Amino acid sequence: MKKILIGTHNFGKFKELMEVLEDLPFNFVSLNDEKFDGDVEEDGDSYEANAIIKAEYFGRQLNLPTIADDSGIIVDAIQGELGIHTRRWGAGAEASDEEWLKYFLNRISAEKNKQAKFISVIAVYRPNEETLTFRGECKGTILPKPQVSLEPGIPLSAVFLPEGKDQVFSALSKNEKNEISHRGKAIKQCYDFLLEKYI
Repeated sequence: MKKILIGTHNFGKFKELMEVLEDLPFNFVSLNDEKFDGDVEEDGDSYEANAIIKAEYFGRQLNLPTIADDSGIIVDAIQGELGIHTRRWGAGAEASDEEWLKYFLNRISAEKNKQAKFISVIAVYRPNEETLTFRGECKGTILPKPQVSLEPGIPLSAVFLPEGKDQVFSALSKNEKNEISHRGKAIKQCYDFLLEKYI
C-alpha cells in the first residue's frame, strides 16, 4: 500500500484531514509516526505558498508523497492581523490552545463586527511532479466564549459559528463539519484528485 505523509505535527489538523481521507487505499502517516521532529519556516506570502513550502520540505526530507495544509482566519474587524500568521499571531505559536484563544477573544471583545472567514489550502507534493493546491473557505461569526471543550490544535473551532448553523465547528458531527468547513472543502478536492489520478 502506497504511503502518503500528512506533513503536520498538529494532531487536530491530522485528525480532521483523516476524517475525509481515511477510506482511501493508502497508508497515511504523520510526522510523529515517522519520528520526524524537524520543522520549516513558513515564510510564504499566501496560504498556497506556505502549504507548498511545507509539503515539499517534508516530502523531500522523508522521500514521500506529502499532503500539507496551511490555514488561517480573517476577522473583518482586525483586517491584516491574522490570515497566514494566525497560529503565530497574538500569544504566539508556543502558547497553549487555551492561552492563544484567551488572547484572541480579548483582542476582539470590544469589536462590534464579529464576522470572519476561515481559509484552508491543501498542497500535494509528489516526487518529480508539479505540486498541486486545493483551496476551501467558510464564512461565519466569532462567539464571545467557547461553546464546547477545545479540540487540541484547533481552538478557534470552539468559537467559530459557521453561516447557516446554530452550532460551532467543534459541536458539529464529523460529516456535517466536513461538508461546510474550509479544511473539509479543500481536503475533499484533494481526496477526489487522489481517487481519480493517484491510485
